[in-house]
This record gives sequence, C-alpha cells and structure tokens, in this order.
Amino acid sequence: MSNPTPRPETASPAPASAAPRVSRRVASISESATLAVDAKAKALRAAGAPVIGFGAGEPDFPTPEAVVEAAARACSIPANHRYTPAAGLPELRSAIAEKTLRDSGHEVSPQQVLVTNGGKQAVYTTFATLLDPGDEVILPAPYWTTYPEAIALAGGRPVEVFADETQGYVPTVDQLEAARTPATKVLLVCSPSNPTGAVWTPEQVRAIGGWAAEHGLWVVTDEIYEHLLYDGAERASVPVEVPDLSDRTVVLNGVAKTYAMTGWRVGWMIGPRDVIAAATNLQSHLTSNVANVSQRAALAAVSGPLDAVSTMREAFDRRRRTIVPALDAIDGVRCPAPRGAFYAYPSVHGLIGTTIRGRVVSSSADLASVLLDEAEVAVVPGEAFGPSGYLRLSYALGDEALAEGVGRIAALLGEAS
Repeated sequence: MSNPTPRPETASPAPASAAPRVSRRVASISESATLAVDAKAKALRAAGAPVIGFGAGEPDFPTPEAVVEAAARACSIPANHRYTPAAGLPELRSAIAEKTLRDSGHEVSPQQVLVTNGGKQAVYTTFATLLDPGDEVILPAPYWTTYPEAIALAGGRPVEVFADETQGYVPTVDQLEAARTPATKVLLVCSPSNPTGAVWTPEQVRAIGGWAAEHGLWVVTDEIYEHLLYDGAERASVPVEVPDLSDRTVVLNGVAKTYAMTGWRVGWMIGPRDVIAAATNLQSHLTSNVANVSQRAALAAVSGPLDAVSTMREAFDRRRRTIVPALDAIDGVRCPAPRGAFYAYPSVHGLIGTTIRGRVVSSSADLASVLLDEAEVAVVPGEAFGPSGYLRLSYALGDEALAEGVGRIAALLGEAS
C-alpha cells in the first residue's frame, strides 16, 4: 500500500478562552445604578444592618385590591393560559387608548398601542424601531439611567444636554439647538422627571416641541409619572401641546408607578401606526405577548377609578414636604422642590472637597458611599444620571423611615469640614 498523502501543516486554532465570552455590545452596558443601590441596601438589611434605602423608584403601597382580584380571576380562565396577540390583548389596547384620551387629551386608536413587558421594554423597543446606527438622540440630563443604554444598544448615540438646578432641571431651546447636528433624529422628553421630579410647563413643552417640529425631529416622551403632580403643576403631553408632532411622537407609559404595579411588568408605547406595526413585529420575535394575567390586571387598573392614585399622591406629597426642607437646611446642600414623581434631587456641590469622618469627599459617588458606610443610608449618586454633584433620593418609602433616614443624613453631613 502506498503511504497516505501527508496533511499540510496548519496553525493550531486559538484556544476558546482567547475569544471574548460576552459580546462587546452587551459588555458595554452599564449596570442599573438604581437597582444596584436597592439590591445592596436589601442585602445589608438581610444581614441585620438597619439600612434605610432611598434608592428604589417604586411606590411602597400594595397594588389596589380590585386589580389583584382581577388577576386572580384571570388565572382560572383557560384562554389566559395560551398565546395571545403580540401587540397586546385587544381589550387592553382599547382601554389604554381610552385612558390616554381621558388623562391627557391625546386621541389615538387601539392600533397605535403596543403593550410591552414593562416600561423598560417600551423604551428599548422604541429606540430599536426608530434608530439606525449613527443616529443621534438629544438626551436632557439629568436622565433616567436606562435611556442612554437603550439608545446605544439600538446603535444610536446619546447627546447629553445638561440643565442644572438653577434652570429647574429643564433645558432651554438654545441649549437643545446647540446640540443639534445633521445626525440628530430624536429628542427625548421625560416629564415629570426621573430623577429630578422636574415638570415641564405647557409653555416649555410648546416651545421645545415647536423647535423639534421645525427641524423634523422625532420626540419620544415618557409620561409614566403623569398622575404624580404637586403644587398646581399641569400635565402637558407633547402631541397635545404640539399637534404638528403627533405623527412623529412616541408616548411611553405603564401601570408601574400610577397603580403600584412595578412587579407586574406592563408598559406600552403609543405612536404612528407604521411605527407600532414595526415594533410589534420586533416584539413578536423578542418576547411574544406580555403575560396574560398581568395584562388582565392592567386592564382593571386603567379602566378603573383613580382613587388609589389619589391616596398615593397625597402620601407622596406629604413626604415631599418633609424631605425637601430637611435636605435644603443642610449646609452645602441645595434641594429644589420637585413638582412631580417621587424623587428629590439635591445639589451637593457644597460638600465636594470636604472631609467627613476622615474621608475626603471628591464626588457625589464618594458622598453616597460615605452615607451608606457611616449613616447606613442608601442613596443614588448623580453620576448615575449625568454629571457628578447630586444625589437622588426616592421618597416612596414610609414616613417614619423617611424621617429617620433624613435625620441620619443631616447628622452625618453636619460633621463635614
């Protein structure tokens, strides 16, 4: 027999360990700072530490009983055990359209509604549907931590426009215009705001919306805190105040904050029919339908009275009127009164460079660390939402815990030198 033909020498394959185990796209995502702070506070409490957490952005109330009962009934209905339309239960889409007209005066059809797995999926799906690689989104800062990550995951580029406490955390048209480039496609609006509690007035919405319409921009407006308004603040929805933008606006909302349903995971996006059809196609591959029992609970919530919302708003307002003056009275702290949501966003620039219990505070992240270690109070530093020099404190916690927590903060920061 002849000898077999020798095989040519080839380079040995690189070991599998040399290749990245996680994609660059996913590896680039920053951890949710608010969830991280909340998780750390809960872990410390579980270990026996008396930590008071101002980190989580969720109501401390139970979901209204009528909503829970609707979900319980839905569990025994076989139709809810099966797949349903990716865009959402038809009756829920209709109810959301009716609720939107009732609450903001924005008239839409059920076909303009996509029900999503919470508000976060609505954010991601919206940017994935609207953006191509390189498109820019003007992102007013301070901003909610998820916005820039969702924009970047969609291939877009967030362009931050910072408005500080002297502006009530609301940008001007001139600031936005200075950030606009030929690549700008979208302006993001969040009012009432997470993290600042700022509320854009109807006049501000009309001015900024008019500017966006003039330059052919899309607007994505997050209205999830729409019912949590104080001191006579007015609700102002972009497509209502600027009708010229109605065909270039996507409205984001959900049941999480209004009805104390953060864990039920039901949000929605409202927009032009072609955008919603495309987003529905994406969702059909991503998650199929939202859990039917959660959708039935959401249907009961948006179709029912707003009594529970009113009760929560009164409690939040009471806490707001406790926390703001207490923080504002601390040397080095300036705390504007929020007019919406349930967050205080004080400037702590006056404490940067000070020393507290032997630790030099060089940033708001440092200050948050000192507060957790020395006062056992968890807050979220401004770096999570934009520039350093601020803290976000959620006042969606019990009155006694709030008073105790603010007292600890005041006592510790009173030692700054």
